[in-house]
Amino acid sequence: MDQKRIIEFEEKCTQEHPPACMTACPVHVDVRSFVAAIKAGNFEQAWRIFSKTVRFPGIIGRVCDHPCQAACKRQEAGDAISIAALEKACAGMNSAPPVKLTISSKKDKRVAVVGGGLSGLGAAADLAAKGYNIVVFEATDRLGGRLWEMPAEVLPRRIIQEDIAILDSLGVEIRFSVMVGQTLSVEDLCREFDAVYLGSGKINAAMPGLNYNREGLIIVDPVTLATGPDGVFAGGGLLRGPGYSPIGSLSDGRRAAISIDRYLQQVSLTAARENEGPYRTRLFTGTKGVKPLPAVVPANPAHGYTREEAIVEAGRCLVCECLECVKACPYLDHFKAYPKKYVRQISHNLKMIMGLHEANALINSCSLCGLCQEVCPEGFNMADLCREARSEMFKKGKMPPSTHDFPIRDMDFSNSELCVLTRHQPGYELSRYIFFPGCQLGASKPDQVIKTYVDLTERVAGGVGLMLRCCGAPAEWSGRTELFQTGLREIKEQWQALGRPGLILACSTCYQMFKEHLPEIDIVSLWELYDQIGLPEIAVSQRPGLVAVQDACTARHEKHVHQSVRNILQKLGIRIEELPTSRETTECCGYGGLMSFANRKLADDTIRRRINESPADYVAYCAMCRDNFAAKGKKTYHLLDLIYGQTDMTSAAERGPGYSQRRENRARLKNTMLKEVWGDKVTVEQSSYEAINLIISDEVGEIMEERLILKEDVQKVVEHAEGSGQKLLNRHNGHIMACHRPVSVTYWVEYTRQEDGFVIHNVYSHRMKVEGNS
Repeated sequence: MDQKRIIEFEEKCTQEHPPACMTACPVHVDVRSFVAAIKAGNFEQAWRIFSKTVRFPGIIGRVCDHPCQAACKRQEAGDAISIAALEKACAGMNSAPPVKLTISSKKDKRVAVVGGGLSGLGAAADLAAKGYNIVVFEATDRLGGRLWEMPAEVLPRRIIQEDIAILDSLGVEIRFSVMVGQTLSVEDLCREFDAVYLGSGKINAAMPGLNYNREGLIIVDPVTLATGPDGVFAGGGLLRGPGYSPIGSLSDGRRAAISIDRYLQQVSLTAARENEGPYRTRLFTGTKGVKPLPAVVPANPAHGYTREEAIVEAGRCLVCECLECVKACPYLDHFKAYPKKYVRQISHNLKMIMGLHEANALINSCSLCGLCQEVCPEGFNMADLCREARSEMFKKGKMPPSTHDFPIRDMDFSNSELCVLTRHQPGYELSRYIFFPGCQLGASKPDQVIKTYVDLTERVAGGVGLMLRCCGAPAEWSGRTELFQTGLREIKEQWQALGRPGLILACSTCYQMFKEHLPEIDIVSLWELYDQIGLPEIAVSQRPGLVAVQDACTARHEKHVHQSVRNILQKLGIRIEELPTSRETTECCGYGGLMSFANRKLADDTIRRRINESPADYVAYCAMCRDNFAAKGKKTYHLLDLIYGQTDMTSAAERGPGYSQRRENRARLKNTMLKEVWGDKVTVEQSSYEAINLIISDEVGEIMEERLILKEDVQKVVEHAEGSGQKLLNRHNGHIMACHRPVSVTYWVEYTRQEDGFVIHNVYSHRMKVEGNS
């Protein structure tokens, strides 16, 4: 994955972008952290945060015109946070003098600043701190400009003097009673100084080369504040007019200081300056579900907030952040970060040559369901990132084989001669449709596959053939691109040999795979077809009265499937409850993307979160959703159970078959279809190990499921041990311990022999080879 692609992913996540209050502030005060410190009762910390960004904090803290407050997201649910009042309260409680600035190495350049208001003084302080020699020209006999027009009870005169005293420590020269435009011209300043900043309310005489608008204000470059003449910049009242914004004036001075510094150093005036001054943030902060709260009204408005009132008011802050995808997705929440950080971790993982690939679990745990893209305002899709990362890791040989070995072996079994079946409907040489039930429905509910197929052949004209196999999703999900493409070619060849019929798909994952990777094949969902042709006439004595619908995550964008499922339930007379997230925003059952194999705990947490969203019984049209939910104790029907009337008080609670039984079901389904539908004589060849009878308790069966050990794996170990004599006897309990490596995994089995078979006491596996002298 090249750097450009990484940046594309990073740019879509806005979590690290600043909140609206900060970007609306012309000098970008970290309002979020400022308010958070007040909420914690730490007013000293709050003042340090404020003073870090604001020049002359004592002044601004009392008179700021607070554009941040107008941008506050809280006003979408109640009143905006009273940021200005919090600043005043914090300023009133602070007695520390302004922070002293450290002067950089002195420079030989001189800058003239016209005007002793906030704009000019701000520019003077910033440039003096950079080491320039600064001279401020003030028309009156005192600094501060319009600040002196404010009531003393709002802005004490002592505060003005204390804040601007910082200029003395910076060595700024002040020349009072100089009327630029009368006693001294701007042209004179340009000849004497290397750069000029015009930050006063007005210039008493027009300067040649400056452009003015109809209001008499100087026209400047909006980014650099540069005027027409070389080295002359303007801001403050000359730019803003009679409307006074203390924080805006201070921002003008800061931006002008940056421009003058760049001008004097002869570097670009415009590079990387997109977000100076106020701008719109990309950060999204949702307020859905946030309780509206009014602003705290101080008991004494004249004195402002008390300490306690300020803390309560700060407590209303939303602490703006996005995290919409993290709130919606258990996987993204599990790793305790957010997409932009995940992109960096995955990028580092892919670039590593040696060492521990710590992001493997992150990459392989994603269900690839795409819910993040649905809820993200920018359309970030973690599934795309993880899918590409898996493919790249596999190609480089960096994908841990243990992660996806079992599901790939299971897929290979589904596509072996034991399970694959492709035929036209009996009596037909061509088929209008082919029924493709998918490997998981055949593994979970083979009887329902048979019922469905027979029903389709009776009610759909033109012939309905059958294709039993896996669509290849495990290969695609695990990043094995070539293996996946090989499977697709096999399916396409079989489809062409059948005359290019349409496919009826019972599995939403198969639907997604065919739609995306074999678009030349006409596909229709089984549920859409049943909605169109009607349901079979089945006598049913018992059906649930109410169900909550679990939409398959792989059908997320198939609105017609969502509606067909609901239409079917209504035709069955069953009331529907919509889960909090459904249809396009449905959540995965923990199987998608092979999550349950890569991260069992996360998959279990994902299942539990989903099944706890409603007390109603669930209905699913995905076999894995149904079995995963039932395995955790949630009563869940498969839609075919309801259609064909195979429901009673216990059926929804029945657990699905284990891994070994699922394999047997697939093989048995093929043989049953051949015998009962096509009338073939089927001879089942049994391998030698299959004759070994195993006696497995429920407890050991659970261990085998958890450790992904099949019945046939255990049979092969026992056969090998009994045949070769390579086994160990525990004389304390009489148990035999043996191991065998039939595939890329070494299996260990602890057992005892009985007349009717072998009692299995424990099983486990690992990938190490056991070698010894023969």
